[in-house]
Amino acid sequence: MSTGRLTKLDNYRFVVPKSFREGMNVEGLVYADDELIQAIENDQTLMQVANVATLPGLVGRSLAMPDAHQGYGFAIGGVAAADLHKGVVSAGGVGFDINCGVRLLASECSLDEVRPKLDALLQQMFRDIPCGTGKRGVLGGLDPGQLDGVLAEGAHWAAQNGYGTERDLEHMEETGRIPNADPQQVSRRAKDRGRDQLGTLGSGNHFAEIQYVAEVFDSEAAEAFGLHSGQIVVLIHTGSRGLGHQVCTDYLELMQVAMKKYAMTVVDRQLACVPVRSPEGQSYLAAMAAAANFAFANRQLITHWVRLAFARVMGKGNLKLVYDVCHNIAKEEEHSVRGERKRVLVHRKGATRAFPRHRPEIPQDYYEVGQPVLIPGSMGTCSYVLVGTERAMEETFGSSCHGAGRAMSRTAARKEITAERLIRELKEKGIHVRGASNSGLTEENPNAYKDVSRVVDVVHHAGIARKVAKLVPVGVIKG
Repeated sequence: MSTGRLTKLDNYRFVVPKSFREGMNVEGLVYADDELIQAIENDQTLMQVANVATLPGLVGRSLAMPDAHQGYGFAIGGVAAADLHKGVVSAGGVGFDINCGVRLLASECSLDEVRPKLDALLQQMFRDIPCGTGKRGVLGGLDPGQLDGVLAEGAHWAAQNGYGTERDLEHMEETGRIPNADPQQVSRRAKDRGRDQLGTLGSGNHFAEIQYVAEVFDSEAAEAFGLHSGQIVVLIHTGSRGLGHQVCTDYLELMQVAMKKYAMTVVDRQLACVPVRSPEGQSYLAAMAAAANFAFANRQLITHWVRLAFARVMGKGNLKLVYDVCHNIAKEEEHSVRGERKRVLVHRKGATRAFPRHRPEIPQDYYEVGQPVLIPGSMGTCSYVLVGTERAMEETFGSSCHGAGRAMSRTAARKEITAERLIRELKEKGIHVRGASNSGLTEENPNAYKDVSRVVDVVHHAGIARKVAKLVPVGVIKG
């Protein structure tokens, strides 16, 4: 069946044929239902999926998840894998907030225990976790040696300095440290921007939410992850702050110049790229890994502040890390390509790794169920825990969606509602909010996003991730 220029494979998959635009080397594939595909067609997402398909050396299709929307070069929600020798790496295929990601903490508290103390707990977290644009971290400015340690070691640096445990490290993608990171490939400007931002939430769509487990869909996986109905959990969403943004900016400029050296052209200058194995490509990947490690350490320090807040207010600070996943990253991974095991470079830009059970990369206590896939919703709506599947390995290089996906620009969202009204409406739903700025709240109002439940249902029914639990917020901190 064809819908416009797309071919509908089934209720959850749409093919972008190579005839969509000139120069496509591979097809595109969009995961969506009939309603979500209409939203995806409203901006340049499909063209960006097609543009990515023109890049040299891709293996498999250019992919878009159901939360996909227009981004810089790649659509946010885009996935593409490149041959290590014939393919390219694109800074736009990772994005500006390198390793923007999310982690889930499971508490020992129930919703009934937290409700009477919710305002005090939320206020304590708001005091302890620096949030908002340009906010300085509790640690202050790191000296050059300390910052290089963070960039090289990621969450391991945080744990070594008393801000985490060995168990924490075991429950993070790549154990919270991307290998081959090189702090020397990160510019002085990037380091200056990140020096005093470690342990800060930032602004935009970043948050820390107190939630409870409202529904369990897969009891075996939920038990393995340490989740049960009525339990209080905390979801943390943030990334590499100004440091990661500057790394992306620096290497976009470098790639745009270096393409001339390799006689390369792209259909959109935002897709600036270089061969994976080129000196420029390896420098970018080393700097990107360093920025990703900064983000892992950032979320680890915020986890420390959350635990202290729970200890002070609830007397129970032993929040276990369920998992921590990257949303914006490019990594060498082993996948099956046309029946052959092969190492490829997987770009995930607003997409989550979703590995199935029996993969060596996932924690031993999850080995029989699979990797947790954490899908945050918009402020005031639910979030989900899913688990990776074999079908994801077959179709998406082990990838799934990463959230609800924007349906409205930040400017339009700010005009739609006042902060006072938004806070009042959320409180009427039992959700208490603390925000660093009114504009930061209004631009993230729930109406600015797609329906996260619909997005999650698509990946669940398409079989590229499976629903485990539904989480509902009761307290939100926004930058």
